[in-house]
Amino acid sequence: MNILLVLAMTLTGSVAALFLKRASGAGALPAMFRTPSLYTGALLYLLSAVVNILLLRRLDYSVVLPLTSLTYIWTMLLSARLLGERVTGRKLAGVAAILLGAAMIAA
Repeated sequence: MNILLVLAMTLTGSVAALFLKRASGAGALPAMFRTPSLYTGALLYLLSAVVNILLLRRLDYSVVLPLTSLTYIWTMLLSARLLGERVTGRKLAGVAAILLGAAMIAA
């Protein structure tokens, strides 16, 4: 159950950032406040924070905080798929390091 919450928290945080990225393209600051993407991103960040709090009730802080690094993996996948960003060997090596570290922390 905890691993599902970690995955949900990190995916939600990554999707939130994607919406904020979209909102940032709205032009000037006043225009950004009129885009639904800003509010969707903020709501998703809030949801991610709530799940983080639930996890902190169940797991040690020294476990939960490092596992939030999984957000970087979701972000790389989403940015490649939805924004057309390149996945390089260096990025893949970083993902491997994150997965290794997360596995060591969670075990």
